[in-house]
Amino acid sequence: MVEKLKLGIPKGSLQNATIELFKRSGWKINVNGRSYFPEINDPAIDCAICRAQEMARYVESGTLDAGLTGKDWIAENESDVHLVTDLVYSKVSSRPARWVLAVPYGSKIERLEDLQGKKISTELVGFTTRYFAEKGIDVKVEFSWGATEAKVVAGLADAIVEVTETESTIRAHGLRIIHELMQTNTRLIANHEAWKNKIKRDKIEQIALLLKGALIAERLVGLKMNVPKEKVQTIVNLLPSLNAPTVAHLYQSEWFSVETVVDVGVVRDLIPDLLKNGAEGIIEYPLNKVV
Repeated sequence: MVEKLKLGIPKGSLQNATIELFKRSGWKINVNGRSYFPEINDPAIDCAICRAQEMARYVESGTLDAGLTGKDWIAENESDVHLVTDLVYSKVSSRPARWVLAVPYGSKIERLEDLQGKKISTELVGFTTRYFAEKGIDVKVEFSWGATEAKVVAGLADAIVEVTETESTIRAHGLRIIHELMQTNTRLIANHEAWKNKIKRDKIEQIALLLKGALIAERLVGLKMNVPKEKVQTIVNLLPSLNAPTVAHLYQSEWFSVETVVDVGVVRDLIPDLLKNGAEGIIEYPLNKVV
């Protein structure tokens, strides 16, 4: 009988991004309707979907062997879990998610010290309370069930601590950021006992390796082209790559095939230069994983 790894998938805003990342890594996760136990095409894994806010607690207790959740929720719950790896991916942008302190534009609050005796609304109550206590600033921190920005607009709080990637929602509510408390990202975590189990640890390390490989590949593309012999050195000099590009002689020809991997951000400028310098038949192709 296969010893299965109990793996937690975050419910909510990161669910679709996580499932897509697993797909690019070689695992297909099927979420059927309202089921909290999706199917996965790996007989060594059992999946469960739970809120990112609760994931670390379930992993710490052993209800789950491993799971994906945010650095913020691990800190919020002060969970004792094994950090396997950071996984920088997002539902919105490539910017890191940040927990920030925001106040209305017209507020006289400019610094953390100005919040002495004030009320803060946030979902990250434990971390925020400890953060201000460590700085010796006495504040009242209240839990927000959502729509946190509206709490300060309605006068229910003097400030909010909220997570943001693009700051657009904060600005849309007429708020301004005066301090950043934490940058957060998704983390793959494991229960300490599961990490000591060789079978489970091997599976967790396999997941970490391939998820990271998929994230690296997201920023890269492959380029392949044909180049005449006299232009090979010129083309090679133009190519940024992880290592030296692959150059292979074409059969019974004075032409060469040149292949490399480059950052997706340089391709639009690179291809015209390659054409101008003698490359032909340029093919750009996506990558699933770079390991």
